[in-house]
Amino acid sequence: MPDPLLDPSSVSLDRPAELFHESFLLGNGSLGAASYGRTGEEWFDLNRDTLWSGGPKRDHAPRGDEPPGHTLREMRTAIARGDHATADVWARRLQSETWTESYQPVGRLGWRWRADDAGAHSAEPIQDEGGAENDVENDLALTYERILDLRRARSEVRVGGDVLSAFVSHPDDVLVVQSSLSDAPAPVFATPHDGADVRLERVGDIEWLIVVGRAPAHVVPEYVRSEHPVSYSAGEPDEDGTVEAGMGWALAAAVQRTPSGARLIATAVTGFRGWDRRPSADLPMLAERARSVVAAAIARSTDELAARHEADHASLFDRVRLDLTPSQDSGAVDAQRYFDFGRYLLISSSRAGSQAANLQGIWNDEVRPGWSSNYTTNINAPMNYWGAEAANLAELHEPFFDLLGDLAVAGRDTAVLRYLAAGAACHHNTDAWRFTAPVDGNPQWSNWQFGLAWMSAHLGAHLDHRWSDGFARERALPVVREAAAFVLDQLVDDDGSLVVSPSSSPEHSFRDAAGVVVSVTAGSTIDQEITHELLSRHVALAERLGEPDPIAGRAAEALARLRMPAIGPDGLLREWPAGLESTEPGHRHFSHLYGAFPGTRITETRTPEEFEAVRRTLAFRLENGSGYTGWSQAWTLCLAARLRDKELAATSIGVLVHELSSPSLLDLHPHGERPGGALFQIDGNLGAIAGVVELLLQSHDDALSLLPTLPHAWHTGSVSGLRARGGHEVDLQWRNGRLERAELRSDPEASVVVEVDDDVVVSVVDAAGGPVEVSTVPVAAAGRARWAWNCPQSGTSVVGVRG
Repeated sequence: MPDPLLDPSSVSLDRPAELFHESFLLGNGSLGAASYGRTGEEWFDLNRDTLWSGGPKRDHAPRGDEPPGHTLREMRTAIARGDHATADVWARRLQSETWTESYQPVGRLGWRWRADDAGAHSAEPIQDEGGAENDVENDLALTYERILDLRRARSEVRVGGDVLSAFVSHPDDVLVVQSSLSDAPAPVFATPHDGADVRLERVGDIEWLIVVGRAPAHVVPEYVRSEHPVSYSAGEPDEDGTVEAGMGWALAAAVQRTPSGARLIATAVTGFRGWDRRPSADLPMLAERARSVVAAAIARSTDELAARHEADHASLFDRVRLDLTPSQDSGAVDAQRYFDFGRYLLISSSRAGSQAANLQGIWNDEVRPGWSSNYTTNINAPMNYWGAEAANLAELHEPFFDLLGDLAVAGRDTAVLRYLAAGAACHHNTDAWRFTAPVDGNPQWSNWQFGLAWMSAHLGAHLDHRWSDGFARERALPVVREAAAFVLDQLVDDDGSLVVSPSSSPEHSFRDAAGVVVSVTAGSTIDQEITHELLSRHVALAERLGEPDPIAGRAAEALARLRMPAIGPDGLLREWPAGLESTEPGHRHFSHLYGAFPGTRITETRTPEEFEAVRRTLAFRLENGSGYTGWSQAWTLCLAARLRDKELAATSIGVLVHELSSPSLLDLHPHGERPGGALFQIDGNLGAIAGVVELLLQSHDDALSLLPTLPHAWHTGSVSGLRARGGHEVDLQWRNGRLERAELRSDPEASVVVEVDDDVVVSVVDAAGGPVEVSTVPVAAAGRARWAWNCPQSGTSVVGVRG
C-alpha cells in the first residue's frame, strides 16, 4: 500500500466496502457509480442526476379557506404583539400539504471479474449488503488493495495478480470497467423499482444487458411515517410518450472479451425533459438511446476512452496544486488529500449541463434516501458550491446558476400565493421539479423562505472573482431582481427600522418571554444579513450595468433603514431580537454568523466589534457541542479561517477527516437509524474546499490576504492556481510558516493590495524581472501589513519578501 505521506493524491484501503458510504464514488457530473471493491463479483450502484420520483407540479394556495394574504397578516400581527405561539400556528397554515420528491437510484450492476475458489464463475443474483460476505476474508494469503486515484479519476481493485479498474467518462458518458479476467461472464442487475424489464442478448462478440423501468410517481420523505410511502404509476404514456409522474429510465451495458481481459461499458438515461415539462416514459426510445451511447463508446479502445477521460478530468483537477508534503506531517497530508478529494467530488458531480449537486452529489442507493437527497437551501445546497470560484472551478458552478434561474421562475407562484409578494421565493427544500413551497413540517425548518435569497449570493461571488457584463446582465441580474423584489415585500416597520417578518433561524427554535418554545418571529439575524447582502448586491449591479430599475431604488431606501444584528450583554452576536433565547446552545447551524461567513459584511478591519462577537459566539456554540455533523464542521473550518484561529482550524479539519468521514473519506451525518450509524452527505466534503482555500488565501476584506490562517503543522508547502476576488490567480510558496514567494496573474494595470505578516517587507517584479513600485496601505488586521501596486502590463506580479 502506498505511503500516505508520499501519495496524498489517492485514497487506498485494504478492505472492500461493506456499506454504501464506504464505497469509492465515480462520476462525470451526471452519471454516477459507487464501487465496492469486492474480490469476486464487483458491485456498482448506478445513478443518473435526472432520475427523480414525481413530475412537474405548481404551488397552490395555503391550507384553509382564508382569502390570499389572510394567513400572512394574522401571523405578522401575532409576531408584532409578541404572541409567538399563535404565530407558529399560523405558520403551519401557510405550509403546503406535501413535500419535495426524492432522488432515485437506477440500481446495482454486478460483474464477476475474478475466478472464485472453485475456479468457476457465477452470475448469481446480487445479495443484499446485510448478507454479503467479504471474499477477502476467505483467503488470508490474498493480497488486497483498492485505490481511488484522484488525479486520474479512476478506481482500482488489486487482488493477487488480478486488477479491476473503473472510471466514468465525461466525454463518452459511460462507465468503463476493465478486468484482467478474459472469460468474465455477462453482468447481472438488480433494481429497487417495481416492474423493471431485464434482458440479456448477444450480438456478435458483445453480450448486452438492457434494462428499462419507471421511477416512482411519488415518494414520501423517509422522515415522514406513511403506510404507503412509495407509489408507482400503472398508467400508460400519452401518444407523445410522456406521463404526469413516474419517468422512464433505461440501462445499457455491454461486455466484450479479449485474450488479455474483458471490459464492461454501461450507461443510463432517463425521461427527464426539464423541470416544468412532463417526463417521458417511452421505454423503447430510452433503451435505444442508452444502447447508442454504449455502442459509440465500444467503437473506441479502452486506452482511447481512458485517455479522453483523463485529459478531460485533468483540465479541471490540475488547475490547483496544493502540496503540503514538505511539512512531513501526517495531519497536513491528510488535509491535502481531503481538499483534493473534495475537488474530485465536485468535478464528478457537477458539470455544465448537469443538475446541481444535491445532498449526496449524484450518488444514492435508496428509494427513500435521507432527507430525500434533495436540495436543502438553508445550508447544504449553497455549501456545495462555496469553494467553486476560489478553487478555480467556476464552470462547475453553472448547474447551480441554472437551478437559481429555474427557481426565479418557479418561485413566483409561491411568492404571490403565500405572501402576496412580488418576485420569487424558495423555502428550505427544492428538487429537480423546482418545488418552492414550505413543506408540511415543523416551522423551524419548513417556513424559512429565504432559500433563493441566500443562494443568489453565489451569482455575486462569481462576478466578484471574474466580472462579465454578459453574465451580470443575462444570468445574475434577473435572479437577483426576483429575489430582491420578494425580500423587499418581507420587510415591515418596527419603530422606524425595517425587519423581516415572518422570520426564523434555520432549524433552530427559541424560548420567548412567556417561556414558550417556538421558531417564528421578526428580524432573525440571518434574514437581516441576507437582506443586507442581497439588496446591496442588487443596487451595485443595477448601477454598474446602467439598468433603470425601480426595485434597486427601493432597495437603496430599505438599506438605509435596515436593522442590523446586535451584540448581547454577554458579548455574543444575537440570533434573534432581544428577549428570545436559544433552546440549543450547541445547535449545529451557525446561521447568525452568516455575516462573517459565507457573508463578507463582518470583517476584522471594517467591523471589529462584531468580528470579536463572532469569535466569542463560535467558541460558545462549540463549547456546547456544535460541529457534530460533517457539514457543521466544514462551516466551523471556514469561520476559523476568517477568524485567523489556526488552532481551531487544525482541530476542525482533523475532526472532519478522522471523526466525521468514512474510510473512503465520505462526509458523514450521524444517524442512529442508518446502517453504520451515519448517513453520507456531500456538503461537508465540498464545504471543506472553501475552508482550506480560506486558510491560504482570502480576498473579501479589501485585500488579498496571503496565508492568513496557516496551521502550524502546514509549516512548509506551496499552492498554485487559486482564484481571488478581482480576477486574480494566485500561487504561493512558504517555508517554516513564512511566506517566501507569491505570483499573481491579474488584468494588466489592475489595482493590487496584498496583506502579509507585518514583520516582512514586500518587493515586486514583473514577469521579466523588472521592478514594480509598491507602497504601504494603513488599514490591516492586527499583526498584518498591506502593500499596494498597479499590476504591470504583462499581467504577472512576482512577490518576494524579506525580514
